[in-house]
Amino acid sequence: MAKTRAKARAERERLAAEAAARRERDLARRARRRALWKRVTGWIPASWRGRNRQSGALAAKRRKQRWLTFLVLLVVNVVAWFVEPTWAAHAFVLVASVLVAPVLYTMLFRRD
Repeated sequence: MAKTRAKARAERERLAAEAAARRERDLARRARRRALWKRVTGWIPASWRGRNRQSGALAAKRRKQRWLTFLVLLVVNVVAWFVEPTWAAHAFVLVASVLVAPVLYTMLFRRD
């Protein structure tokens, strides 16, 4: 009985040590990643980094709607890229999609 309890305790301690080592590695990796991110984006003003993003259900809904509009326009541009081989057509579709984006957003997500 004592041997089995000792064995079980040793196994629990080994698993706890592995979990602690894994947590430590994750924390170190996050710290390295944070330091790298700060080094790369340190020259960008804080107001441009997107940290002051609104939270809440309505803000999330708006972000989802904008993302969907972007995806629709991206699909249109990719299809146009493969259908029409000329650079002028690619440029036209790109400029037109930028100009049409607000109209498409309004048509897709009307505020009745």
